Amino acid sequence: MPNKDEHLDASGISRRGFLKGVGAASAATALLTGAQEMKEAAAQAAAPAEMGPGNVTIMLDVNGIQHKVEVEPRVTLLDALRNRLDLTGTKKVCDRGTCGACTCMVDGDLAYSCSMLAVEAVGRKITTIEGLGTPDKLSDIQKAFIEHDALQCGFCTPGFVMATTAFVKAHPNATLEEVRKGMGGNLCRCGTYAGITQVALGTPAYVKGGA
Repeated sequence: MPNKDEHLDASGISRRGFLKGVGAASAATALLTGAQEMKEAAAQAAAPAEMGPGNVTIMLDVNGIQHKVEVEPRVTLLDALRNRLDLTGTKKVCDRGTCGACTCMVDGDLAYSCSMLAVEAVGRKITTIEGLGTPDKLSDIQKAFIEHDALQCGFCTPGFVMATTAFVKAHPNATLEEVRKGMGGNLCRCGTYAGITQVALGTPAYVKGGA
C-alpha cells in the first residue's frame, strides 16, 4: 500500500519530496545568513574607530621618514603634506582630482593626493617629488625633463615627474600612443607635452626597467 506522503500533487511533486526540498532550502539559507553575519562582524572589527570632529594624531610614512602629525579626519593628504609637513612640491590646483598637479605615490601606485584623506594613508608608504631627488642629485627622470625642455612655468612639473617616473618603470617600451594615453591624467597649461612625451620615450632603458 503506497505511503500517503508519496501521493503526487498536480505538479507531480510528492508531499515528502516537497518537505525535503523546503528543509534543504532552509538549511542553505541559514548557512548563508550565518556566513554573511560573520563577514559583517569581521568587517566591523577591522574598521577604524570613529574619529573627529577634532584633531587626531596620526603617523605618515613620507619619503621613508615617519612623521607625527595632527589633522582633522577631513583633511586631505595633499593639505597634510603641504600645510603640516611643508612638502610644497605637491601642488594644489584643481583640488578635485582632474589636473594631476598633486600626484604622488602611495605604496608605489600613483594617487591624486587631493582626493585621498590623510587618515587613509596611515600605514602606507608615501613618495612625493621631494623623495625622488634633490637639487644636488636629481633623479634620471628629473634630468631628462631638463634635457628635453619639458617644463615652462614649472607648476605642473612635479606631478608630471611623478607620473612619468611611474609610467616608464611600468612601460619600458611604450609607443607614442601608449605614452599619450598613459600620461592623460596630468594637464600642462603651458603645453609642454612634446617635451614630456620625449622624456617618456627617450629615458634610458635602465631607468625604464626600474633599476
